[in-house]
Amino acid sequence: MKAMGLHLEIERAGDGAPWIVFGNSLLTDLSLWDEVIRPLGRRFNLLRYDQRGHGRSAVPPHPLAMAELGADLIEVLDAAGVGRCLYVGLSMGVPTGLAALARAPGRFGGLILVDGQAKSAATGAAFWQERIALARADGMAALAEATVRRWLRPERLGTPMAERLGAMVAATPLEGFVAAASALKSYDESAVLGRIAVPTLLVAGAEDGAMPDTMRTMAAAIPKARFAAIADAGHVPVFERPDAFLATIAEALDAWERDGAADPMTGGEGRR
Repeated sequence: MKAMGLHLEIERAGDGAPWIVFGNSLLTDLSLWDEVIRPLGRRFNLLRYDQRGHGRSAVPPHPLAMAELGADLIEVLDAAGVGRCLYVGLSMGVPTGLAALARAPGRFGGLILVDGQAKSAATGAAFWQERIALARADGMAALAEATVRRWLRPERLGTPMAERLGAMVAATPLEGFVAAASALKSYDESAVLGRIAVPTLLVAGAEDGAMPDTMRTMAAAIPKARFAAIADAGHVPVFERPDAFLATIAEALDAWERDGAADPMTGGEGRR
């Protein structure tokens, strides 16, 4: 599909209703969700996509803003024929989803927000500029090595899991990374938190630094939200501990399977 003239890679799977849509982190492609979506295909329709500059999506010609990433998500829903969805966003996928919800709240029947923030940290601009400088000077392989060490638990370094994640990060086009990282330097989607009117689950890897506390604070600002931590997991629990992640979100999935099938956007028909 095309969004604002650029190709975005989307992948649909599943033979059930209603829809679950997955939004990726920076430096990953849609395959990050492989172990999560495999058990869900008989229960749900599933949609995932590569963010701009990642995977098989086109590299944008300019630095991105969070509003553009949110608009992309709405265009992805339109292109796939998804009226209303449960949205699962990881890391950069969290503010992407919040930006999209602020734009079109009726498209979202529930949220699962994973290891991400509503607002960039005060040190965000300097941090991302440092990462960009590393990638430009030493290449994406060097950035991949540093990223894997930050994202995974130490005992998983050097494993096939770490190698797969490192290869995914290293395969990200340099300018695609730079464009998307620019959106993370300074963003603020926190104004929408108090207006979220759908069930919301916030999840963080228990070992992801300050992220659990950040997400607890976010959960307190959302009327129908709760928070859960996944033990023995860092920044990408959907990849590092997929079984534990699925167990953590099981209640939210059951509720969406029960309540989301009646889709007010499609006259009560959740399947497309």
